[in-house]
Amino acid sequence: MRAALVFTSRSRPSSAACPGLEGVPARTLRGLDAEAVRELAADLLPHRLEDAPATADPAADRRLPEDLLAALDGIARGNPLALTELITSLTPDQLAGLAAPPATLPRTGRLWSEHAALLAALPQETRRLLLLIAADPALDVATLIRAARPACALTALEPAEHAGVLHATGDRYAFRDPAVRAVAYHDASLSERRHAHHLLAALLPAPRPDHPAPPALPHSPDSSTLPGHPDLPDLPDLPDLPGRWLRRAWHRSWALDAPAEDLADDLAAAALATRPLDDHPEPYLALERAADLTHRPVLKAERLAAAARHAWTSGRPQAARSLLARLRSLAPLKPTPALPLPPAIDELRGQVQFLHGSLELLVGETGNAREELLAAAGRLLAADHRMLGVRALVRAADASYRAGDNKAFIAIARQAAALRRPDETAPTELMFEYLAGMAATFSGSHQEAAGPLRRVVELAESVRDPSVLVWACVASMLLGEDAIAHRLSARAVESARLRGAASAVPQLLEYMIYPDYWTGRYASLAETASRGLRLAQETGQLNTAAQHLAWLAITAAVEGDQETCRVRADAAIDLADAHDLGLAGAIGNWALACLDLAAGRPADAAERLRAQRRNNHVVIRVMATPHLIEACARTGEHEQAASALRVLERWVGSTRSPDLRALVARCRALLAPPGEGEELFREALDLHAQGLCEFETARTRLLYGSALRRDRRPGAARTHLHAALETFERYGARLWTDQARTELRASGDTPRPTAAMAPATTPPDATTALTAQQLQIARMVAAGATNKEIAEQLFLSRRTVEHHLRNIFSRLGIRSRVELTRLFIS
Repeated sequence: MRAALVFTSRSRPSSAACPGLEGVPARTLRGLDAEAVRELAADLLPHRLEDAPATADPAADRRLPEDLLAALDGIARGNPLALTELITSLTPDQLAGLAAPPATLPRTGRLWSEHAALLAALPQETRRLLLLIAADPALDVATLIRAARPACALTALEPAEHAGVLHATGDRYAFRDPAVRAVAYHDASLSERRHAHHLLAALLPAPRPDHPAPPALPHSPDSSTLPGHPDLPDLPDLPDLPGRWLRRAWHRSWALDAPAEDLADDLAAAALATRPLDDHPEPYLALERAADLTHRPVLKAERLAAAARHAWTSGRPQAARSLLARLRSLAPLKPTPALPLPPAIDELRGQVQFLHGSLELLVGETGNAREELLAAAGRLLAADHRMLGVRALVRAADASYRAGDNKAFIAIARQAAALRRPDETAPTELMFEYLAGMAATFSGSHQEAAGPLRRVVELAESVRDPSVLVWACVASMLLGEDAIAHRLSARAVESARLRGAASAVPQLLEYMIYPDYWTGRYASLAETASRGLRLAQETGQLNTAAQHLAWLAITAAVEGDQETCRVRADAAIDLADAHDLGLAGAIGNWALACLDLAAGRPADAAERLRAQRRNNHVVIRVMATPHLIEACARTGEHEQAASALRVLERWVGSTRSPDLRALVARCRALLAPPGEGEELFREALDLHAQGLCEFETARTRLLYGSALRRDRRPGAARTHLHAALETFERYGARLWTDQARTELRASGDTPRPTAAMAPATTPPDATTALTAQQLQIARMVAAGATNKEIAEQLFLSRRTVEHHLRNIFSRLGIRSRVELTRLFIS
C-alpha cells in the first residue's frame, strides 16, 4: 500500500524553514477560473436565493447574475474561501440587484480576521503608512515620503514588503491583495482614518489662482455631455487637474475639515469635471459621497442621479441600480397627485426615467423600456432639454426595433418628425434623419429611405459621441456600405473605450458584426461576438448578450459545428423569449436555418425561415432572404420564394453593394426557368468579383456547379465545384465542404484532399477524422493552450472542451495531450 502526504502553505516554504523537504515536488495553486467560480457559486447559491425579495422575477434562471458574480470575484480573485464568504454574506437586496454589491470581504469572516492579524503584527509606523496607501491607491512614492517624515517611508515599509503585503509598481506601492487594502483601511479607527485623509488632502495641491478649477458640468448630462467627451472643451494647461483636484476633494470630504455642504459642492464639481479614466476615486463614488453630504433635497437627488449615470457608464450596473433605488425613495421625486411638480423636479424625474429606461433596454423587457423612455422624452422635451429628449425618443424606437415591433417604431418616428426645427445641432439632426430613414425602411419604401440614411452617414463625420455614431453604423449597413459601417463602428468602440464608457462597448460591438457578416469575415465576427458576450455578461447586459450569442451561433453554423450552433442559438432564443427580443430571437432562428441548409435539410430551413417571417423583424427577415429562396428553390416552393425575392430586390436596389446585388442575381438564377439560369449565375459571379465576400462567392459557385451537373455538363461543373471546395476548406466550413465533395463525386470526379483547411503541421488524418471545432481545439492544444484558455477563447465551458478532447483522442487513436502534440508537430 502506498500513502501520500500533502502539505499546504500560503507561501513557498524555504529549505531553511522546513528542513527535510528538499526535493519534494511543489505546485503553486492558482485561483479558480471563471467556470469553476460559476460552479462554486451555483453550489452556494440555492440557500441564499431563499432570501431574495418577492420582487425578483420568479421565472428567472436561479443563478447569480454575471455582473454580480464578476464584482464578487473581483474581490475574491479566484480564492474559493473568499468567494464563499462573499456569497453567503449577500443581502436580499444585493441578490435582487437593488443594492450595490459588497466592496470588501465580510468583516465577520475568517479571511478578514487573518488579514487583520497579519497587519497587526507589523510596526505601528508601517501600519500608519499602509493606511495612507489604502486611503489613496494613486499615492505616488514622492508624496508618501513627504507624508512619512520624519521617518523614512522606504525603510518603514520594508516589514510590509517582507510580509508579502506590499509590492512596488512603477512610482507607487500597491497591496498584493486588494482585500488586504480594505482591511488596512476599515480596521483603523475613525479618528485615524480622518487624520489620514486630512494629511493626504494637505499633501495634494489645491487649484492655483492662475489655473482655477474647471467649471462643473451640468448636474444632469447624458452620455453626450459626460466629462471628457470630445465635443466638450478640453482642460489644457492644468497639470494638477482635474484628477488631483478630485482626489483632494475626496480626502477632504472624509476628513470633514469644513462645513459638509461646502465639501459636497467642491467634491461634486471635481467629480463632474474628471474623466472616467482617472485612477482614484471613481467619479460615481465621489458623486455618491457628495450626495451623502448634501442636505438640500433637490440637489441631493441631482447628485445621486449623476452618480447613477457615471456608475452605469463605467460598467457598474449593480451600483447604478442601487443608486436609482435610492433616488426613488427621495421625497422630491415621489409623485404627488395633489400638486404639480416644479419644472426643475419634473426635468430631474425625466432624467432618472431616461437612465432607468436605458438600463431596462439592455437588461430588462423591451416593452417596459420603451414606455419608460417615452415618458422620459415627454418630460425632457417639456423642460426644453432637447438633446436628451430626442435621444430618449430614439432609444424608445430602438426598444421597438429590438422587439421587432415595426409599427411602434414608425409611430415614434412620426412623433419625432413633428418636433423638428430648422436649427438643429448635428447630433440631433442625425437622430431625426435616422428615425425618418428607418421608418421608411420598415414601411418597405427603400428608395425613400436612402436619402435620410445617406444624410445620417454624412452627419456622422461631425459627430464624436459613440452612442450617436451607433445609428450612423445602422444607416450605412442598410445602405450596403459595409466598409463605412465597419469604420464607423470601430470609431465608436474606440471613442467609448477612451472615455471609460465600459457599458457602451458591448452594444457598440454588435454593429461591428454586421459588416463582418456581409463581407464573410467570420473569424473576425466570432472574435467580436465573443468579446461582446463577455463584456455584456460582466456588465449585466442580458439583452446585448443574447444578440452576441445568436451571432456566435451563426459562426458555428458556418463551421458546421451542429452541437455548438444549437446550444448557442437555443440560449439566445430563450433570452429573447424572456425579454421580448425579436432581433436576437430572429438571428438565433436564422442560425439554425443556416445549419439546416448546410446539412442538406432545405425543408427544415424553409420552415424555420417562414416562421421567422411571421416574427416580423424586417432587418433579419431581409438578411435571411437569400437562404429562404435557396431553401424554397430546393423544395420546389417557387411562389413564396419569388415573393421574398421582390422584397430583397427593393432593398438591394437602394444600395450600391456588389455583394448584395450578386446575391439577388443568384436568387434569380435559382428561380429561373430551365435554360435561363446560367446567364444569371455568371452575372452573380461577375458581381462577386467586384465585392469582398469570398464565402458567398463559393456558395454561388456550388449552386452554379450543381445546376451545371444536373444539366449534364460535368466538365463545366467541376471548375466551379473545385473552386468552391477550396474556399470552404479554407474557412473550415465542414458541412459545405461535404456538399461540394458530394457534388464533385456526382460529376464523376474524385476530389483530392487539400491542405487549405489546415496548416502544414496538421496531420492529414486529423482533417478528415475531426469536426471543424475538434480540429481547432486540437491545434490549440498542440500549441500549448490549457483547457481554460481554450474555453475562454472559443466561449465554451471547460467541460465541453474536455468532452471534445476525449472525442479527439478516440478518433485519432491517442491517449494524451503529449501524443496529440507530437502528432501535430511531426
